[in-house]
Amino acid sequence: MTDKIEFCKGGGCTAKLGAGVLSRILEKLPKAPYDKNLLVGYDSRDDAAVYKISEDIAFVQTLDFFPPMVDDPYTFGKIAAANALSDIYAMGGQVKTALNIVCFPENMDMNILGEIMRGGSEKVTEAGGILAGGHSIADSDVKYGLSVTGIVQPSKIYKNNGGQSGDVLVLTKKLGVGIVCTANRVGEASEEAMAEAIESMTTLNKYAAEICRKYNVHACTDVTGFGLLGHLHEMLDNRLSCYVYAHNIPYISEARAHADEFLLTAAGQRNRNFVGDNVYFENTSFAMEEILFDPQTSGGLLIALPENEAEKMVKEMIDKNMPARIIGRLTDKKDIEILVKGE
Repeated sequence: MTDKIEFCKGGGCTAKLGAGVLSRILEKLPKAPYDKNLLVGYDSRDDAAVYKISEDIAFVQTLDFFPPMVDDPYTFGKIAAANALSDIYAMGGQVKTALNIVCFPENMDMNILGEIMRGGSEKVTEAGGILAGGHSIADSDVKYGLSVTGIVQPSKIYKNNGGQSGDVLVLTKKLGVGIVCTANRVGEASEEAMAEAIESMTTLNKYAAEICRKYNVHACTDVTGFGLLGHLHEMLDNRLSCYVYAHNIPYISEARAHADEFLLTAAGQRNRNFVGDNVYFENTSFAMEEILFDPQTSGGLLIALPENEAEKMVKEMIDKNMPARIIGRLTDKKDIEILVKGE
C-alpha cells in the first residue's frame, strides 16, 4: 500500500495558467447583464466574487484547486485548503461553507484520497467554516481544492485595486515557496527549507486578516500563482506606481541559493514575461528578481494602508510570530510602474 502521491508536472499554484493568457481570454468574454448587487466580478481581476444580499451582508465566492506539490497526501490536503480559503480573507470576509473539488485516478489507493480530504477538512474547521459536500471525478492525475463561500459587510470589502498614493505595502508571509518546492522535486532542497515552506503554506491567512480588521486597509490581495510582482501589477490597476524595497522582502533564505542555481519554475518565467516590462530593477540580484516573480502557493496577504497605521499592524503581526514586513510604497503614476530598489 502506498502512502505518497506521485509528483505532477506542475504542482500547487505553479500549475496556474499564465496571467497573460487569462487576460486575453477574459477580455473576449461577453459582458453579463448589469446587476448592481454584483459588487466584485471577474472583470476586476480580484481574488473572489462578491454579491450583496442586504445592506449588511454580501457573500464572497471563490474556488481553487491544483495538483500536489508535496508527496504527503495529508499535508497536500492542508495546503490546498489553506490556499483556497485565502481568497475569502483577501476580500475581508469570514469563511462559512466549503465544498470539496476532487480529481482522482480510480486505480490509486483510496486511502490517499482519504488523507487528502482529512487535511482539507481540518483547515476548513480551523477557518471556522463547515465542509458541506463536494464533487469528484475520475482523472489521470490527482487534483484537490475547495469551493468556498464567506460573508462580508459590503462597506468593508477589501478590493485589490483600492490603494492610494502614499500608502505603504505590507507582506505577511515569506516568498520563495515555489523555488523551494521545485528544488525539492529534484532532491536539492534541505529538510529545513522544505519544512519552512510547508509551515508557510499550511498557515491560514485568517490570523493576519483578523489583525487587518483593526486598521484602515485600502487594498488587499493574496500572493499566489502570479508572484508578488504579478499581483502587485494588478493592484496598481494602471493608475498608480510603486517602489518595492528589495532589502526588506521576507523570503525563505535557501530560495536565494536555489535561484542562483537556476532551479526555477516555468510559472515564474511566465510571470516575468507577463509583467517584466512594467518593472525596473535597480541594483537587484538575479536571485532576488526570481524570488519576486516566484509563484506562491498559499502565499501571504499583500496589504496597502496608510504609513502611520502600517507600522502598528506589522508590530502586532510580528508579535504573533508572522514574518510581516513593510516592503514598498504606492505613488502617483510614473513612467516606471514598479521600481524595485536594490538590496
